[in-house]
Amino acid sequence: MSLLSIRNLSAFYGDYQALFGIDFTLMQGETVAVIGANAAGKSTFLRAITGLVNTRSDEFNYQGNPLDGSAASKIVEMGIAMVPEGRRLFPSLSVEDNLKIGAYSGRAGKWTLQRVYEMFPKLRERSDVSGTSLSGGEQQMVAIGRALMANPDLLLCDELSLGLAPIIIKDIYDALPAIKAEGVSLLVVEQDINQALAIADRFYCFQEGRITLSGSPEDSSKANIATAYFGRSQ
Repeated sequence: MSLLSIRNLSAFYGDYQALFGIDFTLMQGETVAVIGANAAGKSTFLRAITGLVNTRSDEFNYQGNPLDGSAASKIVEMGIAMVPEGRRLFPSLSVEDNLKIGAYSGRAGKWTLQRVYEMFPKLRERSDVSGTSLSGGEQQMVAIGRALMANPDLLLCDELSLGLAPIIIKDIYDALPAIKAEGVSLLVVEQDINQALAIADRFYCFQEGRITLSGSPEDSSKANIATAYFGRSQ
């Protein structure tokens, strides 16, 4: 079943066009990676899905319902949650209160505070401290847990590895298959090609607001991916 279906999507910041003719599908139960260099249009694509930029398209549906023009709060209620780049925790709130904010939409589901603590035990130990006093990796766990508290069917992850040490990145990415096993589909935006492709069923490569390559990691050569990513052979 198609969870997210997009045809000929363009996105705009005022008069500036940031995305051009994007065709994209994500099936129920898939992990799809969106890769590309900095300023390739990856984060704008997530902002388009979550209703934060102006868009135009021939088709822009989530579970058969139109997304185009929907308010961001409505999109969360429909079952889409995002882990934003930079984590964006509330410094005045504890870890636990940061997590609880994710449940404001009131969607029922299996992701409770207890379930998040089971996935990220370190957060239970630090539940009473300020979210922004944690290490970068622990803050990323809070950001993921907060999004899961919305009980999404689709989790959008924007640059999970940014600014983190390799051993912490491994811990974060090791959690994604467990999240997928709970019935959550994943759209992972990432500059780190190897990290993204290691967990993806399929991928799309963006460059200058356009898709330059798509397919499964197994069927795509490193040379073709490099050309699509950088715009030249490496």
